[in-house]
Amino acid sequence: MHPNPLFRSDDRQLFETLIDQIGFGMVFLTTPDGPRVAHTPLLSTGDGAVQFHLARGNALTRHLDGATALITLNGPDAYVSPRWYANRDTVPTWDYVALELEGRVRRMAHEGLEAFLHAAIAKHEARIEGEPWRAEESSEATWGGLFRGIAGFEMEVQAWRPTLKLSQKKSPEERARIADGQEAAGRPALAALIRSLGA
Repeated sequence: MHPNPLFRSDDRQLFETLIDQIGFGMVFLTTPDGPRVAHTPLLSTGDGAVQFHLARGNALTRHLDGATALITLNGPDAYVSPRWYANRDTVPTWDYVALELEGRVRRMAHEGLEAFLHAAIAKHEARIEGEPWRAEESSEATWGGLFRGIAGFEMEVQAWRPTLKLSQKKSPEERARIADGQEAAGRPALAALIRSLGA
């Protein structure tokens, strides 16, 4: 989390939206073999927990149950050029959105993992145009193979640490130029966040 309080928020609905829209993050844990990270799809339960799954052979899988871990999600980010400032006698920076979640992790039972997978599939299939794929299209052997290869986890989030660094220290006119510059550079999502969240 960025140390500047200007870049923080207490808006839990915003955090839930970030988890929903980004949907992918990194789980960090210090293991007996040293620090490790795993990349995984994420699904919020809506009541303060986040679910995810890892391959059974992942370096974190055997250490997560009962541990306190850290999950990070990275939203839109981009370089900010001084050409967009009123005074060019300055330095570049980087605008970004990130969310850190810290909490206790528990391993899910088979039923919880299955529910998580069906919910994640339904969510992501609904975002793709056309006839959605359904889990029932997998054979029993294929679906069973998936379950033999993965483990499901749920983190009860005890700390939410967001960073919304969106050029808040700049004037409204400069922020408008920065947003326009990001949009012209092909980063409309970051431009929209600068216009809406950083004001």
